[in-house]
Amino acid sequence: MKRPKPIQSFRRLVRRPAINEVVREPTAGGVIFRHSNGGPTDVEILLIADSKGRWTIPKGHIEEGETARQAAEREIREETGLQEMKVLDWLGKINFRYRRNSSLVLMTTEIFLVRAKGKSQSVKPEKWMTSLAWLPAQDALEKIEYDDIGKLILLGLKKIRKQNL
Repeated sequence: MKRPKPIQSFRRLVRRPAINEVVREPTAGGVIFRHSNGGPTDVEILLIADSKGRWTIPKGHIEEGETARQAAEREIREETGLQEMKVLDWLGKINFRYRRNSSLVLMTTEIFLVRAKGKSQSVKPEKWMTSLAWLPAQDALEKIEYDDIGKLILLGLKKIRKQNL
């Protein structure tokens, strides 16, 4: 008679607390670009690496009394140190949700196409970031961690070419 194999490990089931509230968090950010070497086809995108090393675009919460456009510009300044920019077009909205303790957070992020102006080479990340970099557009698309943001970068690149921005 065969003996059953011993159980290697037990997976402990931990119940999370019930969701007690739904929190809506409106945010805004930008796909920031510049032309490298002055050429219209040489586009670079500014990406940040968050505290976990995930590459994304600068974005953050919309404060009371702010429009999404104003919040995007403020967040870009705070997170990158870029002071001169022109917010051009609205690219789209990203919706996602996550759980924070006993809350369900519904986050909506408005994304704008933003042209860097002035001293765009003198950007610096906020302390909580692991990195900040101007990347050729193709490299930025390969590094971006979120598919929905990648799609909006592609839309932004299409607008840059089509409108000769």
